[in-house]
Amino acid sequence: MKLHEPVTGGPCWAELGTTDLEAAKRFYTELFGWYPHTDPRQQAGGCTIARIDDAAVAALTPLHRPGQPVAWNVSFAVRDADTALRQVTAAGGTALQGPTDVFDTGRFAVAADPTGASFQLWQARSFPGAGLFNAPGTLGWVELLTREPDRAADFYTTVFGWSVTPSPAYPQWGIDGADFGGMVTMDDKFPHEVPAHWLPYFAVADVDTAAVGTTDGGGTVLMEPTAVTDGPRIAVLRDPQGAMFGVYRAGDER
Repeated sequence: MKLHEPVTGGPCWAELGTTDLEAAKRFYTELFGWYPHTDPRQQAGGCTIARIDDAAVAALTPLHRPGQPVAWNVSFAVRDADTALRQVTAAGGTALQGPTDVFDTGRFAVAADPTGASFQLWQARSFPGAGLFNAPGTLGWVELLTREPDRAADFYTTVFGWSVTPSPAYPQWGIDGADFGGMVTMDDKFPHEVPAHWLPYFAVADVDTAAVGTTDGGGTVLMEPTAVTDGPRIAVLRDPQGAMFGVYRAGDER
């Protein structure tokens, strides 16, 4: 993506909610070369920050609310989480959790858009979000999969002020001319039980190697490595606990 640091309205963080934190730490450490550290404070609830060198790049946490699926969650930076959550509900979305203070690091809330895709709002204090984007092992793109693309576009442009690059095949989200994600219309190829969702893509040095590493680690390849026309080489994967994520070849940013 064309963003290289957290900016207001843009994706700033990716967080995994999982049923087996220790297994997830082993899997992603092997796949991405992360160095995970679990906050020992009881109030932190097992929150684990993954780093590459000195940069925080993602979080892994136990599931923390009833009905929460095993999934990667994308956070978007906002100036004020309370105001942003009110804007979400005014635009037809749903408040799912919060806003809640996270020590002195920031304030967050969980919401869902009108098509059912959940996401997080992050109001930074001492922690702005990921310290590195677009490098191997870090977040580099986010993708909304929805059955109601027009409704989704109206919602996100209203709440966050995003631009939408028109395309019948793959509209792209942007802020001030910097594209950071795209939108896929879910058709009959998607099982009915799969809800609308946000999918994070992580950069890797080699997509094919990441696919092999996923299966070797007990995960699943959902979409085989593919070269997108006029775009990057990508794959869609699932970890052993069931969380889906994408990978793309670093340096192929759109």
